[in-house]
Amino acid sequence: MALTESNEFKIGTIAPNFELINTINNELVNLSNLKGKNGTAIFFICNHCPFVIHVNEELVKLANDYSSKGVNCIAISSNDIINYPQDRPELMKEVAKNLKFPFPYLYDETQSVAKAYNAACTPDLYLFNENLEAVYHGQLDTSRPGNDIPVTGKDFRSAIDALLNKESNINLQKPSIGCNIKWK
Repeated sequence: MALTESNEFKIGTIAPNFELINTINNELVNLSNLKGKNGTAIFFICNHCPFVIHVNEELVKLANDYSSKGVNCIAISSNDIINYPQDRPELMKEVAKNLKFPFPYLYDETQSVAKAYNAACTPDLYLFNENLEAVYHGQLDTSRPGNDIPVTGKDFRSAIDALLNKESNINLQKPSIGCNIKWK
């Protein structure tokens, strides 16, 4: 496992559009259909990364907590499934079902979406306002596998709360850390 930090993604950047298959129901969806009324969170994750497994429950809680407030969450896996078959779409569907994902789990087969977002690791987390302008790109919180810090989603939740309250997020945006995206 290669420990990787997220790359820079400038605040104010418009979210690149995409059209991907939702592995949960095999429907083709796009960002315009999935964006939230008040904000959109995009999570680059995968099935096997220990950093993602460590935060999955909090991602589900976060999505459930904010969906009624007009913030939609979207998960995307961009990993190479030839060399990492545990990230295949049929297994993505199984993970989503087992963890009760309240958000779509999209498969980026060409890896073009990950490249458009300059995504580097899993998890790599982004938050956009109602106009799909980036307002946060960074860590969920300071918890990591094995560091005994509880997973709370504090940093990402603070960013969402600031967005909903029409305030600037004054907290330092620290990069996310996880496994590198498995490029082809």
